[in-house]
Amino acid sequence: MTKSGKLSPRRVIRPDRDAWRQDEAQEQATAPQDAAAARAVGEPPHFPTRRSLRGLDWFVFFVADVQTGFGPFVAVYLTAQKWTQVDIGLVLTVGALASLAGQMPGGAVVDAARSERLVAGIAVAAIAISALAYAAPVFAVILAATVLHSAASCVLGPAMAAISLGLVGHGAIGERLGGNARFAAVGNGLAAAVMGATGYFLSARAVFFATAALLGPALLALRWISSREIDPKRAHGGPPEPRARTLPADLLKLLRGRPLIIFAGCVMLFHLANAAMLPLMGSVLTTRSSQWATILIAACIVGPQLVVALFSPWIGRKAQTWGRRPLLLAAFASLPLRGLLFATVTNPYLLVATQLLDGIAAAVLAVMVPLVIADVTRGTGHFNLGQGIVGTTVGIGASVSTTYAGYLSDHFGSAIAFLGLAVAAIIGFFVLLALMPETRSTSEPTSQ
Repeated sequence: MTKSGKLSPRRVIRPDRDAWRQDEAQEQATAPQDAAAARAVGEPPHFPTRRSLRGLDWFVFFVADVQTGFGPFVAVYLTAQKWTQVDIGLVLTVGALASLAGQMPGGAVVDAARSERLVAGIAVAAIAISALAYAAPVFAVILAATVLHSAASCVLGPAMAAISLGLVGHGAIGERLGGNARFAAVGNGLAAAVMGATGYFLSARAVFFATAALLGPALLALRWISSREIDPKRAHGGPPEPRARTLPADLLKLLRGRPLIIFAGCVMLFHLANAAMLPLMGSVLTTRSSQWATILIAACIVGPQLVVALFSPWIGRKAQTWGRRPLLLAAFASLPLRGLLFATVTNPYLLVATQLLDGIAAAVLAVMVPLVIADVTRGTGHFNLGQGIVGTTVGIGASVSTTYAGYLSDHFGSAIAFLGLAVAAIIGFFVLLALMPETRSTSEPTSQ
């Protein structure tokens, strides 16, 4: 009723519109800072709603859950199905090769797509289908499912990074990637516990049904992200040159980018030194303390994930103020230290504590890899192809790492193997120190 005593017109409440307006009102407080950051890097202000940002958080969380189901559980399940180690090794090798070969094409697909959200949804659905296919332990079916999972993963990773960049732009991408890493770490940890309990109380096959069931919440979270708020130019790294382009020409142009190639080489050396450390340390723990080996190895997996969850957002913020190089150097320096400690420490519990250094490096790399790629591919329109290039070098380094460490361990012992991995890490550190420039734009704000 109005002050004059007359009845006021009935107001129709529309929950969706009211919620949207509430989001907009809440974001007014932070809009000036976000606008200043956007202008500082030469971008028009862009304000994603809280609903879209929360949707991205939960989508990253559920994708991590889905991917966890394809970890060590595959080997456990196939062993329970009486598969030979040769057949299991063949399936895993084919999956690794498909993943390695699909990195650059996967990035190019995301760059060419008109809707990153649609690509991400199709990729998650394909992974769920491959999980269901594992329920039929026929060699040809499992092999096809493995290839499908690898191909979808090659698209899904760049798609999530592209959605992030399209939502917040270059000015806020560091903190956004830190949030992504936090939700992925929490998702990995919780999913590992749930999948382990599912396999223990039900069956190894039930793990894959649980994985497929996560398709629903993942797609629901993806739907919360408004497609109108994802800037397609930003999602691809900026507007490309206005001329006809082909993938070979784009690839050659990116490969001529010196910072991208240096960074890819450094990341390859990092993973060459890092990928074999935990498996090798697991073997050492088993020989020294077989009774507690399983629990200690689980602690080695969960501990670093907690570190990633705690520190990733902080790293994303500091990347915008300190720059990329200091944080990258800290991560690369932690790796040879970890290798040296693994080579000299004999107490199993101290080895577990040493593994926490992996959480520091993982937190930095989870944020810095897509962030540096976004820096060096900005204005090319091929941010996601750049991710594919670096992803390929990651796969090469990780593949060589296990063979390299295995050879050293068999012929010279585990201590020499750890030292050999530490040497590769030291080389990566000095290459980064000597050749990798700071990629943070000088026009970006230096204070929060």
